[in-house]
Amino acid sequence: MTQKFNLIAFCFLLIATTSYSQIDFNKVMKNVKKNAEKQIEKRIEQKADKTVDKALDKVEDGADNAVKGIGKKKENSKETENSEESTTQEQKATYSEQVTAAKPTLTWAKYDFVPGTEIIFEDNQEGEQNGEFPSKWDLVSGSIENAQFDNQNVIYFIKCNANGGGNIVPMIKNPQLDYLPEQFTVEFDAYFGEKSSNYYVYFADTKNQQKTDNTMRPDNKWIRFGKNGGEYEKDIERKFYLGFSSAKPDNTAKWRHIAISFNTRALKAYMDDARILNIPNLGYNPTGISLAYHNTGGTVVGYVKNVRIAKGAVPLYDKFLTNGKFVTTGIKFDINKASIKPESMGTINYVVKMMTDHPELKFSVEGHTDSDGDVAANQKLAEARAQAVVEAMTKAGISANRLTSKGHGESKPMTANDTPEGKAQNRRVEFVKI
Repeated sequence: MTQKFNLIAFCFLLIATTSYSQIDFNKVMKNVKKNAEKQIEKRIEQKADKTVDKALDKVEDGADNAVKGIGKKKENSKETENSEESTTQEQKATYSEQVTAAKPTLTWAKYDFVPGTEIIFEDNQEGEQNGEFPSKWDLVSGSIENAQFDNQNVIYFIKCNANGGGNIVPMIKNPQLDYLPEQFTVEFDAYFGEKSSNYYVYFADTKNQQKTDNTMRPDNKWIRFGKNGGEYEKDIERKFYLGFSSAKPDNTAKWRHIAISFNTRALKAYMDDARILNIPNLGYNPTGISLAYHNTGGTVVGYVKNVRIAKGAVPLYDKFLTNGKFVTTGIKFDINKASIKPESMGTINYVVKMMTDHPELKFSVEGHTDSDGDVAANQKLAEARAQAVVEAMTKAGISANRLTSKGHGESKPMTANDTPEGKAQNRRVEFVKI
């Protein structure tokens, strides 16, 4: 305000020393007012710029609390600062709304990933000892061990050099052979910290599969998953999770569910509820899987859990036509609970569409467990899980009179419960025609 009054005083002095024949008084006053308004606008813009810059800096530094606290006024502010504080808070609130609106929300409503039904490899870190090397894996490079993180058993990729990371391959019988069928799926959960890090899936066992029949193993073929996107090899195809781009920062630490589906020659990759890569012709035959972690910053460690490789099968509807039922291990639950994991929605959505397209279908949804734990508890758990699936399907639009639920507990195993793969195969949901 001082600048405004100084400017007005100067103009009045100019008028006093100049004859009216030389300067039109009204024109001078108009210019005075215009210049004063410009000075005020400039000061407001400077304050707004500083406010937005501060908010941006806090977001880029991963200070989520700064965004959550936007719009809160200081209780003991002086009255002379109220108008200025109000302007600042309004601008901050507007920026906060833009940040919130830009954050994508998980819906899973259109998730179409359906995992294979025959499990080739399963590692949910059950029974692993902290500090030991993961018993289901073999080491290719780096330093890796079991750990407890986020109250769960995980595979821990330790910072081992300037770049951090490492590479492991699953312990599979005869790993030197091509153990991946023409249709397969890969799933795992990966943790992304506040700073940059990448997880790689190579389409070969990079330790055991060597050159055969003049065909080099595809160990240089990979998909790289960052926090908000995926890339197929370098510069071939790169896409981002909904709402993000390479220029959009995201310093929120989070778990992501990664899923890959391969069908003869076509490959799709998913991150949480979104499909981020769709490659119609991969151009080679995947022979195995290697899982690697690379930290570009050299200071962040990686965590992985719930790794599954499964063989694809004929469509579930074809199975139903042949057998009068179909079996799926794609509907997953939290340990010892009936709460459905969100990545199960791909399979549930598939069955919902099947029943929508074929209104004559009615199913008994039947839950099964492995043999771990008490028999009576497993029976109750299977019943609760079957009922949870029915509720999810009715919520998705299927009439309740087309579905019933039943639990069998551990009484009808498909295979022995003596391996992680066998247990995972027995933890299933069956849809039986009624």
